[in-house]
Amino acid sequence: MPETRLDLARIQAARQVIDPVFRDTPLYRCEALDPVLGCSVRIKLETANPVRSFKGRGTEVVADGLVRNGPRAAVCASAGNLGQALAWSGRGRGLDVTVVASRHATAAKLDRVRALGARLELVDGDHELARERAAAIARHDGIRLVEDSLDLETCEGAATIGLELVAAVPSFDVVLIALGGGALATGVGHVVRSLAPGAEVICVQPAGAPAMTRSWHARRVVTTGPTNTIADGVAGRRPIPEVLADLLVVADDAVLVEEASIIAGMRLLLDHAGLVAEPSAALGIAAILADRDRFAGRQVVTIVCGGNVDPHAYRGWVGPA
Repeated sequence: MPETRLDLARIQAARQVIDPVFRDTPLYRCEALDPVLGCSVRIKLETANPVRSFKGRGTEVVADGLVRNGPRAAVCASAGNLGQALAWSGRGRGLDVTVVASRHATAAKLDRVRALGARLELVDGDHELARERAAAIARHDGIRLVEDSLDLETCEGAATIGLELVAAVPSFDVVLIALGGGALATGVGHVVRSLAPGAEVICVQPAGAPAMTRSWHARRVVTTGPTNTIADGVAGRRPIPEVLADLLVVADDAVLVEEASIIAGMRLLLDHAGLVAEPSAALGIAAILADRDRFAGRQVVTIVCGGNVDPHAYRGWVGPA
């Protein structure tokens, strides 16, 4: 396999510094989904932890490095999940954490960032503006800027999901991975490509936030205009060149799904698996719904990567439980 920035030995070492509360998450076949989707579906569940998303794996690696090497303060831009995770990992190690987010981010996620003790700064714009403000704070205060997907710790922390997956399921046909900034996709994709090369790695992104998918197909960075999707966790519009380069190595395909498929995927996860999934976490199911013939009869793994939702918005999407 051509080289990426990631390294299997570092990924295996990362497991040792990640709090056990984030590791060895449930992986199971959800038989109730099989007849609905026409394929065998295994779920890797990354919501049963203190921050209800996979992001804690990466922030644990980041925070461990800050404790050992400094500085003991960090700032990140986040739609909510990374911010919660960095706040959680930093609080346990006595680090000062600042999170910059859009005022339009999910209120429940922002409330949790505050509750975890991080300083929260809101900007009147989207995630890209939050990234710019976080970088300015880091320069001014001389603290660590944590850039999701660009920082290898975030990718290699997420990649530990892949180690658990291939150890538990030696043979599967496809893994469907939510695609936003790229930490989850490049991390898990690198491990699957290295240890289960027969499996297809398919990345899934909303049609309303297509920058990374368009970039993957063009094999160059494609910047898009304002995003329009309920999947705020993957709603970037300026791909990071280094991350795209990794994605080009590990992904077999990158596909776009419409909002209707995302909502239908969330509803299926609730009705047939008893899972409250945020829109980004339902992208894998949405991809199956959007192209049933492609996955018919195959063994598919999807990562349910987050469960942080605004209750009112969630009920509006999926209806009453």
